[in-house]
Parts: sequence; C-alpha cells; structure tokens
Amino acid sequence: MEKGIIGRKIGMTQLFTENGNVVPVTVVEAGPCTVVQKKTAETDGYSAVQLGFEDIREKLVVKPVKGHYDKAQIAYKRVLKEFKLDNSDAMNVGDVLKADVFAAGDVVDVTGISKGKGYQGTIKRLGFHRQPMTHGTSGYHRHQGSMGANSTPSKVMKGKGMPGHMGSEQVTIQNLSVVKVDGENNLIAIKGAIPGPNGGLVIVKTAVKK
Repeated sequence: MEKGIIGRKIGMTQLFTENGNVVPVTVVEAGPCTVVQKKTAETDGYSAVQLGFEDIREKLVVKPVKGHYDKAQIAYKRVLKEFKLDNSDAMNVGDVLKADVFAAGDVVDVTGISKGKGYQGTIKRLGFHRQPMTHGTSGYHRHQGSMGANSTPSKVMKGKGMPGHMGSEQVTIQNLSVVKVDGENNLIAIKGAIPGPNGGLVIVKTAVKK
C-alpha cells in the first residue's frame, strides 16, 4: 500500500531491540499533515492528494496560495506536497494524516535536501586521489591532475571532474526500515541515516524497490 507523509528530521539516537542489540535510528517528526486538495480521475485524470505541513501566519502566504487554502477552508501551511496514495479516493479535504500511517517494520524511502558543503575540491567532492607528495610535485598535491589530450581535441571534455559546489541537492535514501512509531507525539524512528541537517524537511514514502 502506497503511503506518504511530510516531516522534519530531529536527529539521530539509538534504540535497543528485545534481544539487546543496538540500532542506530534517525527520529523524524512526521505530520500532522492536512489534506488541502483532492485530485480525482474524473476531474484531473489521476488520483492524488495535496498535503499541507506546518501552520504559518497569514502574512507569510502569497495571494494565489492564500486563495488555494481559503477555498479549502484550511489553515495556511508552510509546505505543500502532492502524493499519489492508494487510498487517495477515500480521503477528503480536511482529513489529517499522522505518523501512525506507518508502523514498525515498514520499508520506506526518505527524500531530503543534503547538507550544503560549499565549494569543494575534487578529492572531497568526487573521491579523486591526490598527486604524489614528492618527486617534483609542489603545491599541486590536491589538484585534479591531467585535463585530457593536448592538441586534439584542444579542449576539456564534457563531464570532466572538477572542483565546484557540493551538497544542497535532493537526495533519496531507499529501503530504510521503520523501527518504532510514536503516534501520540508524531515521531517515527527510521533505521540508519537520512539526508539533510537536523530540522531539515523530509518526505517519507513507501519504498518503491523493496
């Protein structure tokens, strides 16, 4: 069954299994998410729902988006995402999804924006080897080395690994296990690490390749 929710990464900790093993987990504050719009096969050609997450003040909402919420008579939200859920047809505007849509043992994909690392060299950014430390190499130990052929083709070929901006891009970690769900506090403990900094926005969905 296709399930999904919006949340924020709280941080990492560890839990103990019944037999005493330690499991590293990332805690996500998942939901509550409100259904802002329902899309149906009759009107839109497909079934889906728009979920809103985190209340914000009216002055922070631009006019077109404000009208979208006013039409649904829903409180203004900071984040708006669309999900194709298996039970989209059974949901209605105003319904609320909480962390308990998932259960311990579920396998999920988590999408987030990775930590920004600024401008980085090829060793950190792409895993290049360094240059020799001796035998005439001076002040060039961490540069990327040869740029390619000389007179032919007389240019650097497209795709050559170079220094540049690293991080701050969308990353999806697949096939992570849900270890524990706290429905009262809207918390999900997911085994392992997930993308982004603490407080970063994440989307948790049923795994597509489990």
